[in-house]
Amino acid sequence: MNQEASTPLLYSFRRCPYAMRARWSLLISEQVCIIREILLKAKPAHMLELSPKGTVPVLLLPDETVLEESLDIMHWALGKRDLEHWLEPQEGSASDMQALIHRNDHDFKKHLDRYKYPHRYENIDQVSQRTEAEKFIQSLEERLTKNQFLFGNRRCFADIAIVPFIRQFINTDKQWFETSSYTAVRSWANQLLGGTDFETVMTKYPLYEPDKKVERFPSS
Repeated sequence: MNQEASTPLLYSFRRCPYAMRARWSLLISEQVCIIREILLKAKPAHMLELSPKGTVPVLLLPDETVLEESLDIMHWALGKRDLEHWLEPQEGSASDMQALIHRNDHDFKKHLDRYKYPHRYENIDQVSQRTEAEKFIQSLEERLTKNQFLFGNRRCFADIAIVPFIRQFINTDKQWFETSSYTAVRSWANQLLGGTDFETVMTKYPLYEPDKKVERFPSS
């Protein structure tokens, strides 16, 4: 088996929060992969063959297993090497983390999309959607006034799975958020998003084109 065939292949889109959390777990677990940066409006045929639903991330493993959900990619990577013990929260349980992530990925994400992209929906009031999204932000604020991270004083799976979506919420109206009462969420997000590993997660890669240079993540 040649080197490329023995290396996982990741289809990704840099700004997608699902792809961010997958790349972050691949980085921390030291799982090198071939990365193909795509445009969502021009999805490669091979990616659609692997995952007809057409969303990123998609990870093709050397044994031809296809992982097409970001949380599955995170679990796969950390199952290989969980150097920071993200799967073992300092407080609470794995099921507690799963419940919080489920709330992020469903209830919060629904209102986040309508807050961030009100023009995509009919009869949407942007401020009302922000108010609904704030219910989840407030629950994080309550957790983070007790601990530095969501399940204790070290980051874990839930922090990494959730913070890319909070980043979107913050950036929708950064001036409003910076003057809001969510001081603990601000500090938490700044710490996670200001680190060198997140900088690596957000490395810019050229768009994938067949017959061009093979790109690897991480690049170093």
